[in-house]
Amino acid sequence: MESVGSLVGSPWIYAVVALSVLLDVFLPVLPSGVLVITAATAAAAGTAADVPDILVLTLCAATASVLGDLVAYRLAWRGGARLDRALARSRRLRAAQERLGSALARGGGALVVLARFAPAGRSVVSLGAGAAHHRARDFLPWSALAGLSWAAYSVALGYFGAHWLGATWLATAVSVGALFAAGAGAAYLMRRSPRAPRVAPVSRTS
Repeated sequence: MESVGSLVGSPWIYAVVALSVLLDVFLPVLPSGVLVITAATAAAAGTAADVPDILVLTLCAATASVLGDLVAYRLAWRGGARLDRALARSRRLRAAQERLGSALARGGGALVVLARFAPAGRSVVSLGAGAAHHRARDFLPWSALAGLSWAAYSVALGYFGAHWLGATWLATAVSVGALFAAGAGAAYLMRRSPRAPRVAPVSRTS
């Protein structure tokens, strides 16, 4: 953990975490979850004189997650016919739009929360919601819950993993493995969700 101590011990860790979480809606390969866990592990270890605050780290990651969702949602909303055709060619995106539309129409957004943990699920749901012109007031509260749940879970893994296993790379690896396991479980539940009938897009007056 000493190799990341200088970064973790400075306010820049919040900016790096926020930027990584913000951008991984467009670049799912970014290791934002690993970064959050590593920062939380180092914070629990107290390897630097000024370690990040766990609560601030959680809120930083959650806020960046919601902002990233909102940017993707708005870009897809205004993407025009070209983006609509590109999304229509993706069977995964079409299925996500159908399920998401049904979930939001029923006043429930468990799919949005599940998608935040699934690999690339956040991208699929955020872009799908925008492309289908679902209302922001229906989507964003669930996006906020999803971002906060994911951030709290990731920080808790790193923090308590360090307390239970020590501030070692083993603790980080176990915590990252638990994050990936949650993602695999979320992806499995999303695939098993019954496909909902297609709903008509709402007007662009959100």
